[in-house]
Amino acid sequence: MARAKRALGLAWHGPVELGIVLDDDAGQRRLNRDHRGRDAPTNVLAFPAWEPRARLPSGAPVLLGDVVLALETVLREAAQQEKLVAYHLRHLTVHGVLHLFGYDHITEADAALMESLERSILAELGVPDPFCDTMSSIEPRG
Repeated sequence: MARAKRALGLAWHGPVELGIVLDDDAGQRRLNRDHRGRDAPTNVLAFPAWEPRARLPSGAPVLLGDVVLALETVLREAAQQEKLVAYHLRHLTVHGVLHLFGYDHITEADAALMESLERSILAELGVPDPFCDTMSSIEPRG
């Protein structure tokens, strides 16, 4: 975690908490509709809980937020893309955590930066480049 915090330019020290939720497609679609105004399923959503300039008591954990994964979608995508489910879950978790830190992929430049960070982090976790032979499985642009 220390290396990741340095790579992302984060200055805090101490414990960090993150929630990982496995939801079904229907639940994920509801979350996407209710919180993003998109009435469509998606594989990963991120709900930040921290604020970059928040002052925390000494030793208090930074509560990053929650990453919600639609397990049915993740399993289907992994099969379609011929990826190990464990690798795809790691990729989408890293993607969601980057969203918690404020990264996004709305513009081409933002998408390139986020993809570069994902590749670097996943390589450290022993996950092959998820963008190598397949289209990005995060969320279609448009």
